[in-house]
Amino acid sequence: MGDIPPLAQSTPFPIIKPLPPDLFAVHGASAEMRWEAMRGQGHLVPNDRFFVRNHTATPLIDLTTWRLRLHGSGLRSPRDLTYADLLALPATTVDCAIECAGNGRSFFGTQQGRPAAGTPWRLGGIGVARWRGVRLSAVLALAGLRGDAVDVLPSGLDPEYVDGGVNLGHVRRPLPVAKALGDVLLAYEMNGEPLPPDHGFPVRVVVPGWTGIASVKWVGDIEVSTTPLSSPWSTGMYRMFGPGSPPGGGPPLTTQVVKSAFELPWEAVLPAGRAHLLSGRSWSGTGRVTRVEVSDDRGASWRPARVRDTGHSAAWVLWDAEWTPARPGPHTLMARATDETGAGQPLRTAYNTMGYLFDAIVEHPVTVVS
Repeated sequence: MGDIPPLAQSTPFPIIKPLPPDLFAVHGASAEMRWEAMRGQGHLVPNDRFFVRNHTATPLIDLTTWRLRLHGSGLRSPRDLTYADLLALPATTVDCAIECAGNGRSFFGTQQGRPAAGTPWRLGGIGVARWRGVRLSAVLALAGLRGDAVDVLPSGLDPEYVDGGVNLGHVRRPLPVAKALGDVLLAYEMNGEPLPPDHGFPVRVVVPGWTGIASVKWVGDIEVSTTPLSSPWSTGMYRMFGPGSPPGGGPPLTTQVVKSAFELPWEAVLPAGRAHLLSGRSWSGTGRVTRVEVSDDRGASWRPARVRDTGHSAAWVLWDAEWTPARPGPHTLMARATDETGAGQPLRTAYNTMGYLFDAIVEHPVTVVS
């Protein structure tokens, strides 16, 4: 894969934007959004508090020399596109979530007693933004997509990733051509602004509903092939390993699962005898969330939450429920959602060694004081 191109320079820190502790929990090269920072923020996550998942470090890319290289056996007219070329194509805007496949990973250990390897996300490895850009299908058509093409491989311009002394190259992951021709976007704007460096400037892939690894940042190269393509991010990572999985792992991860989160600090302190409006968000990669329920007695009983913002529910729904705790002491709050396909959240979820796709109901601890 060679050295980092001269148009992409390394930065002294893995993340460029400020990471104040009231907005983020920092995990090395990644930063998790604190859920309490989203209370009252509306449907979209502001750019300054959107989570960051880096394998290495955010690169600084020179827009004047950046090119999007389109090549491979699956194209009749390979070409390079400039930023201006992309901006001249018809634009599309979509509100959708990007979520790390390991979001919720820490709960395999803290709730289910069997830790999984990797970044110890709670539930803050997700964000919803308004992405604007060009349909990947339009760019592939411009480059003469062949009818027998099967895979599309976007590659990032971040520094090459070394794992256990092995250089795995730039982050890259193939998409089946059928998915690439669907709702996939080459985004250059985020919430009405040019993409910030940490979120993929100048151009990133956005794959609605799929695990975040498919939404490659800082994309500078797209290979289209008439034969199947692979990368370490589709073979050794981002597939299920462990009990119930084949010896070589399950198929590459695609669709996200159902999750719910309270917009509360972890181990929040609340006064007894007072009505509290608990708020939160629920989402699913397989369909619109249609029902949310909450419990304050570890799941012995459930009551419906009031679901709001249904006009945006393809990304996530906002909800709230009143709770008046009568007694001081430790309490556990729980929320569960169901989407239009019937997919929901179990009390426990099947273990996998890399902690992907945790979809069980999360036990959120609070302390009530008199």
